[in-house]
Amino acid sequence: MRLILKILFVFILAGRVSAKDFYVPEGGDIKNSIIQAVPGSRIIIKKGYYKEYGIIIDKPLEIIGEGFPEINAEEHGEIFIIRSDNVTIKGVKLLNSGYSSMKDYAALKIENSRFCTIDSIKLLNNSFGIYLAGTKQCRITGNEIISNAVSESSSGNGIHLWKCDSILVADNSITGHRDGIYFEFVTNSKVLNNLSEKNIRYGLHFMFSNYDDYENNVFRNNGAGVAVMYTRWVKMINNRFEENWGANAYGLLLKDISDAEIKHNVFSKNTSGLYSEGGTRISVYNNTFSYNGWAAKILGNCLDDTVRFNNFTGNTFDIATNSSRNANLFSENYWDKYNGYDLNKDGIGDVPFRPVSMFSIVVEETPESIFLLRSFVVDLLDIAEKVVPVFIPETLIDERPMMHELRGTE
Repeated sequence: MRLILKILFVFILAGRVSAKDFYVPEGGDIKNSIIQAVPGSRIIIKKGYYKEYGIIIDKPLEIIGEGFPEINAEEHGEIFIIRSDNVTIKGVKLLNSGYSSMKDYAALKIENSRFCTIDSIKLLNNSFGIYLAGTKQCRITGNEIISNAVSESSSGNGIHLWKCDSILVADNSITGHRDGIYFEFVTNSKVLNNLSEKNIRYGLHFMFSNYDDYENNVFRNNGAGVAVMYTRWVKMINNRFEENWGANAYGLLLKDISDAEIKHNVFSKNTSGLYSEGGTRISVYNNTFSYNGWAAKILGNCLDDTVRFNNFTGNTFDIATNSSRNANLFSENYWDKYNGYDLNKDGIGDVPFRPVSMFSIVVEETPESIFLLRSFVVDLLDIAEKVVPVFIPETLIDERPMMHELRGTE
């Protein structure tokens, strides 16, 4: 027994001796320091300016920057390529990875690795910022990612995940990319407390990614807000979708998704707050839709969705659809356009509310007619449709409209 303990003690000491700190002085060689380092070592990069790229990390290491040393690829390609489990990078600034039409250049790329952490780094003027492929159980937290993309075709995404599982993307700030955050074939992952704004296309883009959550994020002033497509079992809770304006801009675009939860979000000042095409069994609960062009467009191929306990205030149009039929439930929402009464004082209107206006249907068919907005003609159309409903879906109706704005929806 004592012999076994002695052998174990020797191995522990050997590990402590072999793993050590490597200091890279200003103007030193980061790539060479990584080559020399043994697994488990810590590499400390001193504040300064470094011209390096193609730095491959193929062993467990911790790389720490002091005073945000600048590592400039000068448009030559990736700066760090991680191909090992248990790698941590903190406190560095990565610049100018460059653009290629043949390859997705990223300032930092993680390939087929696990248990990696990228924390508190700055990325400036890169095509792709942080790119994960085939990775699991990694953390991307507290990073500042800024670029100056001018077109979709010549730019990349701020944080890009492809075929990943159990990833945490939290507390990042992303601006000036094609998509702020991009998920494709990503499962069991979380997007928390991020700010994604002023990106050319989407603040967040989900594709074929199931069992993911995103909460407490702000998606502001992006080309088309957020898109969630071909996805199941996604939770979207307590986010803000703000100031996404444009001919095809949405706060949140849903396409062919099912079994999703959209709760406690704020949709404010978007061309369309929520746009849903092919949505099935989606719960839209306790959200606030305010000052949008259209609060929500829910197309006729959406089935078994529930829109309940939401506030609709200050929107030009509340609900729009392209079908004369409705297979979804609208109930107990507050509509500021509702002018019914409540004789028994239970807080619920005694007269049902039809949230689709006749004029919204006219605008859908003939967009140029929007110039008639707020004219007497619009009032006549809506009055006539209420008296003799013909075009508005007969079953798209809130039977229990709330008389007062709901609290606790933000």
